[in-house]
Order: sequence, then C-alpha cells, then structure tokens
Amino acid sequence: MMPRPILINRDFTCLWVGQAVSSVGAAVFSTTLVLWVATDLARGETWAPMAVSGVLLATGAAVLVIGPLAGVFVDRWDKRATMLRTESLRAVLVAVLALFACLPTSALPVGAWLGLIYLTVLALHAAAQFFTPARFAIIADLVTGEADRARAAGITQATSQTAWIIGPPLAAPLLFTAGVQWALFGNALAYVVSYLAVRAVRAPRRETVTVGRDGAEPLGTEEPAAEEPAVERKSLRGEFVAGLRFFAGSRFLVVLLTLAVIGQLGVGALETLNVFFFTENLGAPAELYGYIGTAMGLGGITGALCSGRVVQWIGARRTTWISLLVSGVLLIAYSRQTGFVGGVALLFCFAVPLTMLNTAMAPLLLAAAPPAYRGRVLAVFYPVTRLAAMLAALVSGWLAGSLLRDVELSVAGASFGTMDMIFAVSGLFVVASGVYARFALPDTDTAPDPGPDSAPAPAPDPGKARSAEGPPTEREGVPGVRPGGG
Repeated sequence: MMPRPILINRDFTCLWVGQAVSSVGAAVFSTTLVLWVATDLARGETWAPMAVSGVLLATGAAVLVIGPLAGVFVDRWDKRATMLRTESLRAVLVAVLALFACLPTSALPVGAWLGLIYLTVLALHAAAQFFTPARFAIIADLVTGEADRARAAGITQATSQTAWIIGPPLAAPLLFTAGVQWALFGNALAYVVSYLAVRAVRAPRRETVTVGRDGAEPLGTEEPAAEEPAVERKSLRGEFVAGLRFFAGSRFLVVLLTLAVIGQLGVGALETLNVFFFTENLGAPAELYGYIGTAMGLGGITGALCSGRVVQWIGARRTTWISLLVSGVLLIAYSRQTGFVGGVALLFCFAVPLTMLNTAMAPLLLAAAPPAYRGRVLAVFYPVTRLAAMLAALVSGWLAGSLLRDVELSVAGASFGTMDMIFAVSGLFVVASGVYARFALPDTDTAPDPGPDSAPAPAPDPGKARSAEGPPTEREGVPGVRPGGG
C-alpha cells in the first residue's frame, strides 16, 4: 500500500512547488522594486514616497479593474492552460524589465523608468487576476473534502507567509551587490519553474456535458481533456451579470463576503497605523519594527499548519466564527499594550486565528461556488475585499491624522489615546462579525460539495429561497442559502 503523500496528492504537490518558488520570487521582486525606486531612481527627492506608492497603486488598479472581468474568461477557458499562459507572460514581462535594468540609470529619464516599472507591475498583476481564480478552480477539482481543502488552503497560506519571511532579506543583498537586473532575472526564472510545475499537473477527469433548456445531461466520462466541457456561451456582459446575480442570490456567499469585509477593518487599521503605535504606545525604537513582521509571519505559519486539523475537528464554519471572535479579542488586548515584548507576543497570537480564519473560509468558498461560476465568484470576492482593505487604510489614516488626532478619553477607568482607541474599536468590529457569523453561517458539519464532475449550473434565480442546510449543489441550480479566503 502506497503511503499518503505529505501534500495531499501528486498534482497538488506540483502546484505547491510552483507556488513556493514563485512566491519567494515575487517577494524578492516586490522588495527589489521598492528599494530600487526609493534608493536609486528617486533618491533624495521629496516625491520619493509618492513614487514608491505608485507601485502599490498599480497593483490595486489591476485587482479592481481587471479582476471582475477576468473571472468570466477563467470560467470559459481551460484552467490549466490559463495558468500556463499567464506564467509564460509573467516570465517574459519580468525578463524584459530585467533587460532594461541592465542599462545605466542615466540611459532613460526617471519618468520613463517609473512608467516602465508601473506598467510592468500593472501587467503582472493583471495576469495574476487570471492565474489566481484558475488555480482556485483547479485545486477544487484536485482536492475534495472539507478537511483536505482546508489543509490545502493552510499549506498555501503557510507557503506565502514563509516566502515573505525569506524573500525580503534576500532582495537587499541581491540589489546592492549583484545589481537590480539579477534580482529581476531571478524572478523571471521563478515563473519558469512555476510554469514547469503547472505543466506537470494532470488535467482532472471530467464528464462531457451539454447544457440545454432543461439543464446539463452527462454524456459520459472522458480522459483528461485540453478544454473545458462544452457550455452554451452568453455574451461577455451577460456572463458577467449572471455571475453577479449568482453571487448576490447566494446568502451564503454574501455572508462570507460580509465577514471578510468587516475583518478588513481590523487588519487595515493595523497595517496602516501599527508603525506609529509601535513607536508611541509600545515605546520601542523604529529599528526593532522588523520584528513585528517576523512575529506575524511566524504566527501565520503556525495558524496555517494547524488549521487543517482544527477544521477536521470542529468544521470550517465553527473555525470561521471562533477565529473571528478570538482575533477581535486579541486585537483589543494588543491595543492595551505598553511594552515591546507584550506587543510582539500578542501580534504573534493574533496572526494565528487570523490565518486560520482565511484557511477555514477557503473550503466554504469552494463548496459554495460551482465549477461554472468559480472564476466569477473569486472575481467578486477578491476585488471587494481588496477595496475594503484600501478603504480601511484610508479611513484609519484620516481618523488618526485629523478627527481623532491627539484625542484622549477614559472608559471604565481605562485611558485611550488615538492609536489604541482606533485599534480597540477595530477589534470590537471583528468581534461583532464573529457573533454575526455564529448565527449567519449554518452550523453543519460539511457544506454540500459541487465536486469536479458535476454539471455546470444554469443561471441562478435570485427570487427563490435557499436551503438552510448550506449552499446547494450546482445540479440544484444554485438558487438558494454562504479571507482573505485561502
């Protein structure tokens, strides 16, 4: 009897290898660009912070503009082929930027360099809007069962967290010793490795189906095919609207999105204001701020590796609402800290349930999204949560800099300043979302799983009521009741 693979199965292992290499490459690439712009192209200029923020804006623009429409094409196209094409495109884009980086900085005006960087980042993340939903969909075909899907999401989260612990420390030595072009060529090579890993994945077995007036009727099982099952196509606008209607008509999906958006209130405030809280409330020198990222990264890895077993014990729904409650309480506790050691320790603890939350939501999202709608479901979920994070960062920064600036008040004998009050209120929002999740998410063991061989769903009817037992399967037509996903 063959031993069970450590990473669930052979094909998921191939995907993981590609993700591990490309995630480290992406972490090196992102850090390299920020350092290149800040220390070389815009060195000593008053507009240097704005130049760096342009990299982040290009990323956000790709998610918000390209993401919603990308889901329609991902649902139309073969998922494995889509991943291969996007990895090829990203390798070429980074390689072209690396070739330009071989030129001396004086060869082009600074504006041209910045424009080239922003366009490359925009194109890379636009391609990612096709790659990520395709990967999500193919994992749903390759990994079945709530516990294994949570385990897969946990492995994915842990790999991403590890990449961001390993990647940034590698970026600076590469940039300042070998040169920016070698850091870029390294990232291009990482995309090549990811391409080869995806190519090694065997296409899932599927039923060939036709969709008619009365729904889908299986015609038989075939060997892995290069193309998706034949499905009657609408116009781009029609399929996009159908995806929005499906999402809006699914109470289960709407609940999950609501939870993710509320969760961003806490995380967005923490990411924006934590550097000020660190130096003012904790009284720690800015030189030690890097330990915050390390602590949260280690906490994220711990939560990701534990989440699969926890979901197996208590189910994805219970893990979701309990993680929200615990995360909110820990954020409130962090807001009351006044020392470096206590603050770092609490952020480690905070990252554990937060990562478990993201991991637990992955199998719920997979179970609620039939194969015919998976790309469009993610095309709604990810951009909305990204927009919520951006708004949370904007609002928290505005509150700290204007409305609540220098404010001091006392509640039940506890004194609050600007930063700790914002963190405490954010934590209360997260706790409230946990209470909401406890009653809004059906407390059953396992959501009905559409499964890889199910027929694509017809367009949903938002007017019908959804069953209280969880999201129905795609064969029921999906007319019924659902962090960052995983």
